Amino acid sequence: MTTAERLNRRDLLAQHFLLAQLAPAELDRLVAMAGERQFKSGQTIFQKGDPGTSMSAVLQGRVKIGAYSEDGKEVILNIVEPGQIFGEIALLDGKERTADATAMGPTTLLVLERREFIPFLERNPKIAVRLIEVLCERVRRTSEMVESVAFLEYSARLAKLLLRLADSYGEATDDGVRINLKISQQDLGNLIASTRESVNRQLNAWAEEGVIDLERGQITILDSDALEDLSSPDE
Repeated sequence: MTTAERLNRRDLLAQHFLLAQLAPAELDRLVAMAGERQFKSGQTIFQKGDPGTSMSAVLQGRVKIGAYSEDGKEVILNIVEPGQIFGEIALLDGKERTADATAMGPTTLLVLERREFIPFLERNPKIAVRLIEVLCERVRRTSEMVESVAFLEYSARLAKLLLRLADSYGEATDDGVRINLKISQQDLGNLIASTRESVNRQLNAWAEEGVIDLERGQITILDSDALEDLSSPDE
């Protein structure tokens, strides 16, 4: 690994709040103990039930975390971006993976093995506390998803999702906020426990109403207040 590559990886990891307060020397040790793996678009990184022997940080690309029902229906639990980590649950307890991980486009990961990362945590207790915060955020997000599926119609769930994606990936334009994320309507449906057909029908209806714009496969939110109202129909 060249010095430039090591520094780039260190800087990328330092963007994550989990590792933000580590000294450069500690980040260098973390990078030195990690290995790099590359995946093609759609390639499986791990599956639910696989041994949990490592945690990964995304260097390039995106990773989809999801689960499948017995009849093959998928629910997407998270989309992991560059600088973010995943696989921490099984890494901490050494048990099986709790979900599937799939590359969304060409993806490069920095992989931290459990046998090396656990001693690192023991030397850096503040990182262990932040890792607990990461786990708590995962639980909160899962609880919110379960609550939405239980109490909201799919259109309200889709409105909430678009607002969340705009918050994370939005770019202001003259017309509104463009969601700069390449994601299929099937994946949008999987994120809200709905179908591609339902998502397509609702997006086109909102486009006709002037709430959103659909151009070249990208979604631009034209009326965020309308989506806010749609996402909380009982309030």
